[in-house]
Amino acid sequence: MRVKRIVCVGLSVLLLAVVGALAADYIGSAKCKMCHKVEYASWAELPHAKAFDRLEGDDKANEECLKCHATGGKAEFPGVGCESCHGPGSDYKSMKVMKDHEAAVAAGLILPDEGTCKGCHENAPHEVPAFDYATAKEKGVHEQKAE
Repeated sequence: MRVKRIVCVGLSVLLLAVVGALAADYIGSAKCKMCHKVEYASWAELPHAKAFDRLEGDDKANEECLKCHATGGKAEFPGVGCESCHGPGSDYKSMKVMKDHEAAVAAGLILPDEGTCKGCHENAPHEVPAFDYATAKEKGVHEQKAE
């Protein structure tokens, strides 16, 4: 009986940890801008930042459209913002976490890869311009601050 109780408590703690990790919230690109000025400024001039503006009428509230044209699929975060590629920032946004790469990744920072991009560029319910990951990676989505 005691072992059963310990296992139940352990599983409950694990479940809460998983649910907590899945509950990360989107904070918006403007919050990222505070520390990532170079990246934000260059991103703001590119088509990703203006993706929501390509939607018309009812599409601005259509979940299927918002999945790719708004960060987190939420109209309050228009465009393909930082968190569209790097994941919801609430758990890794602090400077202390962001200064520790491993801690940031452990807290939910996604390092985008080909699959991240293809999620929208190849799975859209409408025709999209031709997409080549190698070219896109070389070109970059935003400038990188010199280290």
